[in-house]
Amino acid sequence: MSASLSIARSPHFGFTLPQIRTSLIWLLFASSFVVRFEPAPCDFLFILAFVLFVTTGQNIPVAILPLAAMLILYNIGGLTSFIQVYSDPRAQTLVFTSVYMALSAVFFACFVAENPNLKMEIIKNGYLTGATIAAVLGIMGKFNLAGFGETFTVYDRAVGLFKDPNVYSTYLILPTLMLLQSFMLGKIRHRFFSACSLMLLLAALVLAFSRGAWLNLCLAAGLMVVFTFILTSTSAMRGRIVLSAIAAILAMGLILVILLSFPDIHAMFAERFVLVKSYDTGETGRFGNQLNAIPLLLQRPLGFGPNQFSALFGQDPHNTFLNSFASYGWLGGITYFVLIISTLMVGLKTIALKTPWQHHAILVYSAMTAVIFQGVQVDTEHWRHFYWMLGLNWGLFAASLTVAKYNMPEAVKVPPHVFN
Repeated sequence: MSASLSIARSPHFGFTLPQIRTSLIWLLFASSFVVRFEPAPCDFLFILAFVLFVTTGQNIPVAILPLAAMLILYNIGGLTSFIQVYSDPRAQTLVFTSVYMALSAVFFACFVAENPNLKMEIIKNGYLTGATIAAVLGIMGKFNLAGFGETFTVYDRAVGLFKDPNVYSTYLILPTLMLLQSFMLGKIRHRFFSACSLMLLLAALVLAFSRGAWLNLCLAAGLMVVFTFILTSTSAMRGRIVLSAIAAILAMGLILVILLSFPDIHAMFAERFVLVKSYDTGETGRFGNQLNAIPLLLQRPLGFGPNQFSALFGQDPHNTFLNSFASYGWLGGITYFVLIISTLMVGLKTIALKTPWQHHAILVYSAMTAVIFQGVQVDTEHWRHFYWMLGLNWGLFAASLTVAKYNMPEAVKVPPHVFN
């Protein structure tokens, strides 16, 4: 027996090393509902997981190297731009956070590339746990249950233990799709509790009153249904997909009817349910500032410096693609565009390959694509869940290439108890 296998199987306080590593990743996602302060609990758990995996063995598939290279170039652009404003604490925070996010994307790509079915089930279980708790806290805040109105709301919008309702609501979208897909494919367990969790997630999404998140959910769910329908070979499953989509729409409608029966929620919904608000338009509005910034950025190869857009225009750019040039210079901006285009391309290739984890690939790709497009409307470059999806997309791609290369008939199946 090799030394590495001996270490992996040796007990640590009654647990094997694989069990410890698995439990740590589960706990990371289960605790991700707390990000009111930073570093958040999931950040500390990530650092612990990273150190544990590096010291006990973690392979880096060749297919993930392009992701790592692009993220390195992106951060080199940020560090170069940082030279202009190195003494600004906000710039220091952005640079440090950007490196951390890039590291997390590469880590989760490597993590899921080996035995993706098992790894995705661990992530799914933990994420659903954390997201359901986050949804409950947001709903408690919006209805001021047990006096938590001020604690779990911001701007009279559900936010749970997040700082921003836009981040909070988009964090809930991937686990919402996880449940929708499980019902759609007939792979749901604990049907009653899963249905309750789904209803809570949808309600919290509404009560966050995020226009971007609402569009994000519609696009992500639509892509997931369309891709699944197209890539399914049996008419019976296609019929099930259609019926499940109709049931989901009816459930969403029922939630809206119930929530909009409350006058204050109805008024808030009517106020937010518009594509363009007054602060978006005008010479100094969101879109005006974006247009005014473009000529300046064309003259500044190093950009404005990390987190300096608001110092010049009075507010953040609310456009990830523009901010990649403003905060990371031309090198970072161009690299970010290449990263997004290549990520979308490898994601399409992954979902087109017939693998045992194809449904996971469709799920991640649909949610990630919606966040990418939402980047036109809001700054998404430091959303933890975006980098998680970025890494998972590339990790599933690496796993799929391995199956295609060796013509493997089937992948490692998920055991009935993933923590055994």
